[in-house]
Amino acid sequence: MKASLRLLLVVVLAVLAADQVTKYLAVSRLTQALDGRSGLSRVTGFVQEQNLDNDPPAEGMFRRNTRPYRFIEDYWHFRYVENPGAAWGMFSNLPDPVRKTFFHVVSLAALGFILMLYRRTDASQKLVRVALALISGGALGNFVDRLIRGYVIDFVDWHWRNQPGMRWPTFNVADAAIVVGVALMLLDSFRSRPAVEASAPSLTQSPHP
Repeated sequence: MKASLRLLLVVVLAVLAADQVTKYLAVSRLTQALDGRSGLSRVTGFVQEQNLDNDPPAEGMFRRNTRPYRFIEDYWHFRYVENPGAAWGMFSNLPDPVRKTFFHVVSLAALGFILMLYRRTDASQKLVRVALALISGGALGNFVDRLIRGYVIDFVDWHWRNQPGMRWPTFNVADAAIVVGVALMLLDSFRSRPAVEASAPSLTQSPHP
């Protein structure tokens, strides 16, 4: 296996595993969906149980997510949220069939485009390859959520003392991997490139002194 492909697979699978494991922990610790379950039943419940935050509330139903866990009071909480849209909840109000189809198509197109860019990199662009692999892993993690449930599980809640307008949209490990990947791409764009030396004499120069 080529080193470039090995790097891609390792990073993508690592991000995907970290994303799904942390989402499992979010469902396990921040909702009541897996209470009373054990072993394989907990994994099955993680995949099958839906609408745990019950938002909007269904008639005769109640929320099964618990209160946020205050990791750093006033700044960092873990809060279970189901996001049917994109960042900041964009497109979440679209009809379900349209929204699901839209995000499936966009996710697959994005993954295909990222992989095409990855194939065009060379061995000297290690930072770019890591960045694209992180973005691919993050995109795949959220795509798995949408494919299974129709929404993305978010649980990291950053805010400043609960002040209005001072709250970052709740996110997950996949989102974090995408952001880090984009940041690395930007960092690489500012790096200086070595000057390309001429490989052949100019046609305007005489071959003889």
